[in-house]
Amino acid sequence: MSDQRDAAGMAALSICEALLLALHDRNLLPEREIVGVLRDAAATHENAQGPETERKTHKATAKLINEIIVGSNLSRPT
Repeated sequence: MSDQRDAAGMAALSICEALLLALHDRNLLPEREIVGVLRDAAATHENAQGPETERKTHKATAKLINEIIVGSNLSRPT
């Protein structure tokens, strides 16, 4: 089951990344809005409530999103 969740998460991440890049490449969303979407997603996970195990997963998710922002060409100031 965990392997399936990991694969599903990786697939979702790849699809979302491809969609955001396509939106940018076609000049449908500027970089600042794409970074804003990513920051909003990270903030949602950073502020998540629930049991400790769920909060740890949310914190790890937020960390990954923030690393994507920093590690991409979308990290320029907006």
